[in-house]
Amino acid sequence: MIDDNGEGSRPGHGRRSRLADLADMTVPAAVVPDARDDSLRIRREFAALLGEFRRTAVLLPLGEDACPLIADFNGVRWIYAFSDETALARFAVMRGDGAREWEYQRLLGARLLDGVVPVAGVPCGVAMDVGSEGDEVLLPPVLGVVPAAVAVDADEYADEYGESGK
Repeated sequence: MIDDNGEGSRPGHGRRSRLADLADMTVPAAVVPDARDDSLRIRREFAALLGEFRRTAVLLPLGEDACPLIADFNGVRWIYAFSDETALARFAVMRGDGAREWEYQRLLGARLLDGVVPVAGVPCGVAMDVGSEGDEVLLPPVLGVVPAAVAVDADEYADEYGESGK
């Protein structure tokens, strides 16, 4: 409303229409991001990350038995992998093994996902850069990440991938 300094309304001067008053009462709706857009964006970002992982050599720390270092959690085996020696060192310090000399293999992420994961014999994914706060990534044993034969969700998508997802 227009302030008339207490003089009252004068026709033609400072008087507002009823439509203007109603317009002031309406509040524009807040823009709500479309959940589908967010989901699509997240899927694209993950696909880009996965593609980069597959093309990049990663460090696979070896345990005392010269096998890849793993952790089992809720029925899923996780193979530890690291982007570089610094990330592996952070992991070692986090475990209290900072003084230990770590042996590791270097291999392409694609070889890890397509060759090592399938021979685990149990649902298996990759835990990347554990201990590097903000840079950790889990690559779960699902279609699109690991081969269909070992993906835990292959049966859910059997229709999309043929008779059986596995």
